[in-house]
Amino acid sequence: MFLARLAELRSIGSFLEGFCADSQLERERCLRLNLVLEELFINTVNHGHRGDCDAPIWILLDAQPQAVHLTYEDTAPPFVLLTRELAAARDYAYLFGRNRIRLSLLR
Repeated sequence: MFLARLAELRSIGSFLEGFCADSQLERERCLRLNLVLEELFINTVNHGHRGDCDAPIWILLDAQPQAVHLTYEDTAPPFVLLTRELAAARDYAYLFGRNRIRLSLLR
């Protein structure tokens, strides 16, 4: 879990770097995943919460042989998924007061 503060980007980067190393993810895939996470996170902070706050953001990464699955949840108001076309599959839902975005990036 991370807080909705732009300063948390450094911690998210470290989290992602560890995941990529543990999963032996190619550098190109890791960079693409980083871009997607940055976009989601910055949009949550700047547009969803209108600035830094202590609202939680949950990030779950799962490496499978064919794809990396990302689940991203925040408590910002509901929004339309506007992420770039970097994912092979994506799904959005607003459930129990949380935005839930699921993306799959091919390996």
